[in-house]
Amino acid sequence: MKDLLRIIKLISGLAFLVLLLFSCRTTKFVPQDEYLLNKVKVDVDTKQVDKQDLKNYLRQTPNTSILGFWKFHLALYNLSSRKKSDGWLKRIGEAPVIYDSFLTKRSDQELKRYMHNKGYYDAVVTDTVYRKKKKAEVVYRITANQPYTIDRYKVDVLDDSLRTIVHKDSSLSTIHEDENLDMDKLASERLRMVRTLKDQGYYRMNRNSISYEADTTLGKRQSAVTMLVGEREFQDSLGNVEYQPHQKFTFRNFYFLTEYEPRKALFGEHLNLDMVPQDTLKVDNYYFIYKNSLRFRPDLLMNANHIGDAGYYKVSEVERTYNELSLLRLFKVINIQFEETGKRDSLGNPMLDCVIQLTPSSKQSYSFALEGTNSSGNLGVAGNLNYQHRNLFKGGEILDVQLRGATERQSYGVKDSVKFFNTLETGIDTKLTLPKFLAPFRSTRLFQYSTPKTLFNLAYNYQRRPDYTRTIARASFGYQWKSSEYSTHRINLLDFNLVKMFSYDPKFIASIENLYIRSSYTDHSISSLNYIYTYNTQRLQKRTNYKYLRASFETAGNTLYAYSKLANRPQELTDSLAGGQYKFLGTPFAQYFRTDLEYRRGWVLDKYNTVVIRGFGGIAVPYGNSKQVPFERKYFTGGANDIRAWPVRSLGPGSYKADPNAFPNQTGDVKLEGNIEYRYKMIGMLEGALFLDVGNIWSLNDNRPGTEFRLGQFYKELAVGTGTGFRFDFSYVIFRLDVGMKLRDPSLPQGSRWIVGSRPLTSDDFNVTFAIGYPF
Repeated sequence: MKDLLRIIKLISGLAFLVLLLFSCRTTKFVPQDEYLLNKVKVDVDTKQVDKQDLKNYLRQTPNTSILGFWKFHLALYNLSSRKKSDGWLKRIGEAPVIYDSFLTKRSDQELKRYMHNKGYYDAVVTDTVYRKKKKAEVVYRITANQPYTIDRYKVDVLDDSLRTIVHKDSSLSTIHEDENLDMDKLASERLRMVRTLKDQGYYRMNRNSISYEADTTLGKRQSAVTMLVGEREFQDSLGNVEYQPHQKFTFRNFYFLTEYEPRKALFGEHLNLDMVPQDTLKVDNYYFIYKNSLRFRPDLLMNANHIGDAGYYKVSEVERTYNELSLLRLFKVINIQFEETGKRDSLGNPMLDCVIQLTPSSKQSYSFALEGTNSSGNLGVAGNLNYQHRNLFKGGEILDVQLRGATERQSYGVKDSVKFFNTLETGIDTKLTLPKFLAPFRSTRLFQYSTPKTLFNLAYNYQRRPDYTRTIARASFGYQWKSSEYSTHRINLLDFNLVKMFSYDPKFIASIENLYIRSSYTDHSISSLNYIYTYNTQRLQKRTNYKYLRASFETAGNTLYAYSKLANRPQELTDSLAGGQYKFLGTPFAQYFRTDLEYRRGWVLDKYNTVVIRGFGGIAVPYGNSKQVPFERKYFTGGANDIRAWPVRSLGPGSYKADPNAFPNQTGDVKLEGNIEYRYKMIGMLEGALFLDVGNIWSLNDNRPGTEFRLGQFYKELAVGTGTGFRFDFSYVIFRLDVGMKLRDPSLPQGSRWIVGSRPLTSDDFNVTFAIGYPF
């Protein structure tokens, strides 16, 4: 009841603030005889043009809204005093946008220019302004008319040295006949062609080397377009214009400035490549320039450099080198420059010197994080101490060590009988990352975008809970690499876990008669192979639309099971319900298959509003040596990052209703979940959110009623929760508070699972969570 009262007070306070802000006159600061630009609309009579693109060309737009209609930041501004020209409400709010007829005409011109670029040369743009009660609404109407199209398209190569490359590339052209005469598309094709040629050694190639000719006199609004790939034009010492064919560039030397100082470079410090400093190490045609001592082994930097792999200049290899150096996580500044030497190689090709400027990051770093949780009155606190050493053995090795400690109060047995913190978790996790592919074979052809990193991991975790005490030891070995800018792969060839159980609660264990539950409280080991693919276009420190896809696959116990069968090893009875099992290191090993898929999509609507959706589906199937998937490989839901109206591990499986006095520990073999969250910026670092969560977990072979996944019934057992939250964005970390409310509870009898409208809400229908970072 106390939690419910606190929630009611919070909601009441927010409602009062909303009413206060709505009560403010939106035209309070609009001058006499002026109008607030309240709304802008763009209508176009063709579906071939994107309305959202058109809005980007408007020179004046209304004040930004949140929740789709509420001009919150304008309301904040209107709460300020007329007497103060620079009050804090004016600084955090948004001044009213005053309708400007000049900017409206500018918008007409920009919209017409956009339509012209898209081939609609005869487009007509008109605007209509509606004024009422000091507010103005502008409607732009665009009549596209018939566009000009491309009747014929060809490429004319004026430079014979480029002819073969350009003709081979013709099948990849993005320009096609019968399409609109789109200037933006033509410009994009020119840049693509420039990149194609720069990727074949033509270092001096640029957009000025390629031009277009368009003949629009063919009639019927058709045009003949010719791309001209020309010779290089330059002026000699007397100012005379001359033409020369483009030439491929090769490389003479590579210079690594391993302690580059950008500030000194701003004040004119420049590397004279003919006067190499004293502190220099030369390996073949590589020069390593440093102060006092070289921090990095030469082979580390040489292996990361792919610029000379093709023998000539190649822009894609420049990008790959920059990417490889960035992935080392050793440098905070990376610059790659080229200088023409005036020399030629044995074949007469002009040569470049490549200068790679590197500013090292701090070698060692420490961080500490503290977080708190509150799930249905169960308070908890956790802390992490992190240590990182970059370049451990001067070969770019990165050592990460994390120490974790957590404690929480959990009701167990008689509800609310526990008044102290009765759960404890401590552990250490160490990771060593080697910037090389540690394998008995070469990988040059397998990994074209980046060299894989070799990963080692050792971890130990101790958990003491009301119903058991256990330890988990883990060791893994695998690789991680990127196959493109957005695609990351990770494979663990060995992922070994050993779980040992101690100090069972005798009464609790005696009450367990179900293998599904008992599997959570047995000694076992897991020896698995797993693979994870991630596609992520999200950019840190930049708000843009993004896509995120994560697919994982894991299988365990197959090798051990095959060995046990071939060696005719005996099965041992470890549990009357589990039956006979093969053992490894004296412990039954798990055998199962698990796969899951997660998809996220984020849309940045404007500078204040963002919408994010998420979908998740997964299944884990035991077989062979296991009748149940290990507890730590099962799925759970509820809590800060799943269905937030339920505390963590307190929902499901299916329509199962757990004992309210029991420790929340619900897990399942199948999980389906969908989320949508609308985020809006409010004041300074404060951000609000509204969310809707749907999903549940199910088991595959559990004899408890209502827990098993049934294809024709699972949708009837979906839980639905909604809520609101606040995020405090401190740039380096985001603190989050979410208040979730149950809308549909699958554990209730059919016909009464929808809560709102069927009965009064109680404190058990709300869940408050604190967390760090966004939920997804």
